[in-house]
Amino acid sequence: MTQSDEIKSKLDIVDVIREYIPLKPAGVNFRALCPFHREKSPSFVVSPEKQIWHCFGCSKGGDIFSFVMEMDGIGFIDALRNLAPKAGVTLKRQDPRLTSQRNRFLDVVEFSKNYYHKILLESQKAESARKYLAERGLTEETIDEWQIGYSPDSWDDLINLLIKKGYKENEIFSAGMSVKKEGAGRFYNRFRGRIMFPIGDVNGNTVAFSARVSPENEENEKMGKYINSPQTIIYDKSGIIFGLDKAKREIKKKDSMIIVEGQMDVITAHQNGYKNVVASSGTALTSEGDRDKTQAELQKKQVDLLKRYSSNIFLAFDMDKAGEIAAERGIKEAMSAEMNTKIVLIPEGKDPDECIKNNKEGWEEAVKDAKPIMEYYFDKIFFNLDLDQVENKRKAVRELLPILFRLGNKIEQDFWLKKLSQTIDVREDVLRETLQKLQKAPKTRKYENVSNEKKEVRQIKSSREDMLSELFVSLLMKFPDLIEYAINHIHPDQVIGDGNKSLYKNLVIYYNNLIDNWTQDRGEQTRPPQVSYEGFRPWLEELQNINGDHGEGQFEDKEDTGDQLKLLEKLVLLGDKDFFELGIEGAKNEIIKIIIELKKNYLVNKRKEVNRLIAQAEEAGDEEGIKGLMEKFKALTDEIQEITN
Repeated sequence: MTQSDEIKSKLDIVDVIREYIPLKPAGVNFRALCPFHREKSPSFVVSPEKQIWHCFGCSKGGDIFSFVMEMDGIGFIDALRNLAPKAGVTLKRQDPRLTSQRNRFLDVVEFSKNYYHKILLESQKAESARKYLAERGLTEETIDEWQIGYSPDSWDDLINLLIKKGYKENEIFSAGMSVKKEGAGRFYNRFRGRIMFPIGDVNGNTVAFSARVSPENEENEKMGKYINSPQTIIYDKSGIIFGLDKAKREIKKKDSMIIVEGQMDVITAHQNGYKNVVASSGTALTSEGDRDKTQAELQKKQVDLLKRYSSNIFLAFDMDKAGEIAAERGIKEAMSAEMNTKIVLIPEGKDPDECIKNNKEGWEEAVKDAKPIMEYYFDKIFFNLDLDQVENKRKAVRELLPILFRLGNKIEQDFWLKKLSQTIDVREDVLRETLQKLQKAPKTRKYENVSNEKKEVRQIKSSREDMLSELFVSLLMKFPDLIEYAINHIHPDQVIGDGNKSLYKNLVIYYNNLIDNWTQDRGEQTRPPQVSYEGFRPWLEELQNINGDHGEGQFEDKEDTGDQLKLLEKLVLLGDKDFFELGIEGAKNEIIKIIIELKKNYLVNKRKEVNRLIAQAEEAGDEEGIKGLMEKFKALTDEIQEITN
């Protein structure tokens, strides 16, 4: 038993979660309003029997550790440390989870940070870097607090030092500190001749660097003024906000945060006493080049992270063209999450760094007078706009309605819709009708009204069949005596949804393994062993260590395994929630109905495919092929009628 297992065995998940939110009994489980998203009716379910939780509203779920990690915004190790005293467990260094590969990478980056910092303070090679930082107004105390450093213009000095410390070349590479030369097995330092700004996670662990080119090399630098560490096991850009580890206490104390773009903006702000400032530099709020879907997902993760500390955010980006674009990218998700977002209009200098150094009173006044986001947009769009021109009214509607569409709060949306109606002197019902069309339309990159009714119908149908498949698997987990019936009446390929299909396949394999083992050595046991969550889940976890070519499990990689475990937890709790009062006969009736529906759907889709092949054969004049396909078509039709009747 690992120490994490020991902690889980000694703590009741219900007691731990009750320290954060109130729980109410719901059958064999407990229920609550989800703490991770806003909802009116409780969809957050906790199972004391299985020691897991799941929210059917936002789809988050897991065990005692994942809950504490989500609530406190911390990593696994910190959750382990927080829960150990409650369980009366003394953590030991030899715990595999505490000496994992992740910690090796953290040690590599920590050593690199210390080395770079020492070079900045002591080496003659860093003279220009020290001069640059002094000119930017940073004190020695600030440089030490933020552990700013300098990477010498060397190809292998850091690598050689790390190897002497016992780290392997591949570990240094995987931690993001080296680059592999193409066409050769050699590695070289990723950062050379740059001022190094360590990037910490929310717990203060250094996980990456943002590296600024040394001033004397600026004109000839081809890689760009700033380069950042690559994505690694320890550096997930979606979970990193620069300075949050140092600012989180002040953010909670003031119940507000100021978001700027660059590291120097944050460092200068903190040096001058503004400790609730963080930066989006190098992260999803301002990064470029990602695909829209990926970008939106990263932005949402960052907004969720920030919202743990405060729902009041002030955006203080450069008010040049680039700054406005960056601001709008970061605002979208914050508006949807109903965060109270304001724009700080910086009075002097092109960025917060210069304003704070040159005009502290002006900076404080700008923060105090920050404009609510919708007021900012109204002022920006209507500035110098001649509303006597119909085209200008259309332009205002074209630009503002997609922004109103993003607002997560309907009351706020209604207020600004009336404001827009009054401003352009257009009836409110006309604007509301236009907004409703926008809300019903599929979302595109520019929130255009794109009509695609056939696609929507397919999605609704697919969603229903996927839901039926979820209910099917959850019923089998709730009533394992029905697994054999299911195996004899529906093939895994007839189950909809990759996750549901894969989970059902593995459930069938697990069940058959149990029966085979029982048949070979059942002794005096007359009743076959029963499938249980407590037995099936560890079996799924074991598949993480089985190569796909040698094991029977239906996993392409370990990431699939994690998804399967989450889906299993969700479906087990779904079964408890929806079928609590259902008996075995009622459950079998439900299983039969679902199987009929899924098989019918499977056969109808196969018949459509045969029909398509018939059309191709007719076009090609393939009489023999047409004959065979028509027989298949008739057989499928007969089978559908037989199932329906």
